[in-house]
Order: sequence, then structure tokens, then C-alpha cells
Amino acid sequence: MTKRSYIPAIAIMFALFFMIAFITGLHNPLGIIVKFQFGYSNAVSQLGNLINFLAYACMGLPAGYILRKYGYKISSLVSVGVGIAGVAIFWLSGLLESFGVYLLGAFISGFAACMLNAVVNPMLNSIGQGGKKGNQLIQYGNSLNSLAATFVPFFIGWLTGQHASHAISDANPAFYIAIGVFVLAFVVIIFSDIPEPEFDEESLKVELPRKDGTYSCFSFRHFVLGAIAIFVYMGVEIGIANTTNLYLTHEIGLMPGKAGVIVSLYWFLMFVGRLVGGYFGSRFASHDMLSFATFGTMILVIMAIFTPSDLVVSFGERIFTDIPINAVFLILTGCFTSVMWGNIFNMAVEGLGKYTSSATGFFMFMVCGGGIMPAIQGAIADLIGYMPSFWFVLLCLSYLLFYASSGYRNVNRKIPVQ
Repeated sequence: MTKRSYIPAIAIMFALFFMIAFITGLHNPLGIIVKFQFGYSNAVSQLGNLINFLAYACMGLPAGYILRKYGYKISSLVSVGVGIAGVAIFWLSGLLESFGVYLLGAFISGFAACMLNAVVNPMLNSIGQGGKKGNQLIQYGNSLNSLAATFVPFFIGWLTGQHASHAISDANPAFYIAIGVFVLAFVVIIFSDIPEPEFDEESLKVELPRKDGTYSCFSFRHFVLGAIAIFVYMGVEIGIANTTNLYLTHEIGLMPGKAGVIVSLYWFLMFVGRLVGGYFGSRFASHDMLSFATFGTMILVIMAIFTPSDLVVSFGERIFTDIPINAVFLILTGCFTSVMWGNIFNMAVEGLGKYTSSATGFFMFMVCGGGIMPAIQGAIADLIGYMPSFWFVLLCLSYLLFYASSGYRNVNRKIPVQ
């Protein structure tokens, strides 16, 4: 198959990257809304985000099985269908004014995001034949992921600002858009030719781990450490945005709409960072990019922790007025956290061959860190304050620095992968 024939498939995978962030990004601004609507604590306000990512823990391994058994196209269709159901339940939670139904929607949409991730990442990495080219495609796809993540808090913040109620139903237009895009994606995928580069007849005969039990994806040290790294990274990415949003609304006293606009800049900077990362992805090794990004994030977080909250900066009279400088530092970390996912995934599955599909399933399982780690940080913030809770983020970043420096090395090259 020629490279030209992969272009439609790449475009579809990029569109699915956008939808992953759209349904996942709902939980940041919705966490602020439910805190206002139901009067919950910081930790409880993060339950939707936690439940969303715990769905990865439940669906990660089954997603890998579905991908291995049915291939990319069927997996994509199932994922999109589940996504429609999840967003519909969000809408229903607003109609019923039910926090429990909202959590159910978070869980179902987490299923969808997990399955979509299990499809788009290995497919793009495979089309790029791994290495720097595979990393480059993932970075470009993730740029659309960040674009959606930029749009969601800004849009829902604006919708909330149009009402005095601060209720889940205020976000209904966002739910309608998500359902519409998912339906369109479902139709497009049905009539599209999706290549299955890793699913020829011979590879489909291989069940993982091998029947003799000798090897599996867990036989590779760099994959195991990489799976831990993605668990930790998700906590860093989501925790920075969510805690900054809570900090701006509940300690600084900004209205949710204004805070949402400010936090959306974090995701916009991730969009820019991933575009830049896509350009340099074919020029620099993944471990070098991850080291640079982790070190830059650590510096900004340390600056945020030690900068007094009463030091403010103003970017304009209507929206960006009197923003604490420490919040600005946290927003700027998006430039660096943007490239971490692609580099970690690229290094973790490098050299796995036929074990890649099973590895991807477990990799998606570990994405549940995006719910567990921010919930822990939220509990820490309840005890000692928002800015001190970022010491927890620094601890996570220290592990990522270890993985980028030595943990990524494949020390199991003698294991047969064909």
C-alpha cells in the first residue's frame, strides 16, 4: 500500500483525536459547575474526572482485545457509538439535575475515550513505522486533541456565564455539538477504507501473551516503566488544569466563565506545543524531547509554588485582568506538557512488534491516572491549599525525568517480536 493511500485514514484518526479531548475536556469545566450547583468540596468536584478516567482501568484491556480481534475500523465504530451514548447521558443528567447520572455519563464517555485512544495512537505510530516518524504523526494528532481541549473550557465557561444558575444544563449546546460530530464521524468511518497495517492473517493468529506463557508485553522493562509514566503524566496534565481552575474560582474569586477562558489558554498552548513538537518530532529523539519538556515544566511549577498569590498581571480590562502570576506560570506549562504523551507512547511500544496491540490495551488502562492523580491532588488541596498541592505534581515530574533519562531503554532486545 502506498503512502498516499494512508492520507484519508490519517485524517480520520486526527478527527478522532479531536473528539477524545472534547469529551474528556468536559470534566474540567463541569467540575466547577457541579461544585457550584451541589455545593461539593474540591475532591468531590473532581469525581466526574476521576470516574471518567477510571473507565480506562475497566476498558483498557478489553479495548486492546477488541482492537486485536476486530481491527481499527470496527473498533472505531464501536468507540464512536459508545461516545454518543455517553454524551447523551450528560444531557440527561442536566435534565434530571442528577449528580449520579452525571457520573454515569462520565463513566460511559470514559469508555469511549479509552477505546478511541486504543485505536488512534497505535495506528498512527504504525503508519509512521514507529521511531521519529511515528512520534511526529502522534504529535500532530495530539495538536487537534489540544485544540478541542482549548475550545471546551472556553465554550462551557461562556455558556455558564450566560446564566445565573451554574447548572449542568447550561452546557447543553456543547452536548449537542458533541453528539452531532460523533454521528458525522460514525457515518464517515462506515464509508471509509481504513487500512489495517498490523492485522494481516498471520498476526491475527497470535494471542498475547503467548500460549506457552514465555513472553508478553510485560516482559519488556521499558514498556512497564512507560505504562507507569503515562499514569503519572496524565495526573500532571489534568491535575495542572483542574487545580488551576479551582484555584482561580475558589481562592482568587474569579467567575467560572472567566476562569474557564484563562484555563483554556493552557490547552491552547498545548495545541501550539504539539504543532511545534510535530515539526521537531522527526528531528529529535523522543527521550530528548521528554527530558526537555519535563525539566521546563518543573521550573514553571516551582516558580508557581514560590510566587505570592497577591502578585498579579493584567492583559486587558475586560477578561484578563488581575491574574495571579503563579497561575500564569501554571498555564505556561502547557507548552511543555503538550509533547509528553506522544513521546512516552512512542518509547513505551518501541520494539514490541506483535505485542503492540496488547501493550496498547494496558497502556490505555494506565490512563486512569488522569482521574486518580488529580483526585489525590484535590484532596491535598483541601488539606494544605492549592499552591502547596503542586509539590505532588513535582513528585510526578521527577519520575518522568527518570523515564526520559534511562527508563525508556529497551534492555530486552533478545525477545522475539515477529
